[in-house]
Amino acid sequence: MPVTLDPECIFCRIIAGQAEASLVYRDDSTTAFMDIYPVTPGHVLLVPNSHASDLGHLTDEYGSQLFIIGRRVAQSMRRCGLRCEGINFFLADGQAAGQTVFHVHLHIIPRYRGDGFGIHRKPGFGPPPREELQAIAESLRGALRQSGWAD
Repeated sequence: MPVTLDPECIFCRIIAGQAEASLVYRDDSTTAFMDIYPVTPGHVLLVPNSHASDLGHLTDEYGSQLFIIGRRVAQSMRRCGLRCEGINFFLADGQAAGQTVFHVHLHIIPRYRGDGFGIHRKPGFGPPPREELQAIAESLRGALRQSGWAD
């Protein structure tokens, strides 16, 4: 896969060996390293080796590899002695979603009861009416068809 790097991007500098990182895995398409602000011990970041600032710039090939390698890293977390009763994959796409480094990255987070991490819903959260779900689903189907990603 062709690789392009952004010299201003910390993850690109890690990929190029120009910034310090505790590497976990590396191949032609992905690099995994320890998060320097871990949610739990063992928290890994997995990045495509070619710069993509967001999911819209990520190729299908690199996206597929992220999840293939992410699954392998997750399985290894369960085997290596980390406290790991479960695993979360988390990917923030865009500032409103919490993305702070604008190079696509998949967080692979080992989880255990009482670790303090979680997704919290606002008070009064409940399912919307079925009509609202149907309208959104129809809109998404239309956008997928327009993009040539669905029949």
